[in-house]
Amino acid sequence: MVKTKTEQAVLDVLEDAAAAHGVDIVDVEVVGATKAPCVRVRIEKLDGADINLDEVAGQTGWISDTLDALDPLPGSYTLEVSSPGMARPLRRLKDFERFCGHEVEVKTNAVEGRRSFTGTIKAVGTDAVTLEVDGEDVTFTLDEMKKATLKPSYDFKGSKEEK
Repeated sequence: MVKTKTEQAVLDVLEDAAAAHGVDIVDVEVVGATKAPCVRVRIEKLDGADINLDEVAGQTGWISDTLDALDPLPGSYTLEVSSPGMARPLRRLKDFERFCGHEVEVKTNAVEGRRSFTGTIKAVGTDAVTLEVDGEDVTFTLDEMKKATLKPSYDFKGSKEEK
């Protein structure tokens, strides 16, 4: 995935410390205006299990302290720490492997005249991901992808057995 220098610096320093705290850094984003930036850090448990609000709150302290030491942005910024959510970002090959067979949305630099692709993860190689998009296979390297997220599926009706 393509990251800014600031995002990559934050990601690197947090990943170095995350395992000691029992979490994995899923993604880091720096968003917002220059005068009011926001650093978003998405975390999950090392085993990939769901993380609850109390656990996220418990992890926020060391993340904040680590970023204070790094001082990634001039001036002040807002720190948001959260779970990955249903539209989970994918940034590493192991993320794609874990969700092989799931539907994803991928934003790229222009590939075959398109920038946006929605398809099912079909295969993950040593340096690329293959999606089935509209019945055809399309392969991307991580460097070609700007952003990749799981496409959430919602079941508002539930099963009849639950009623």
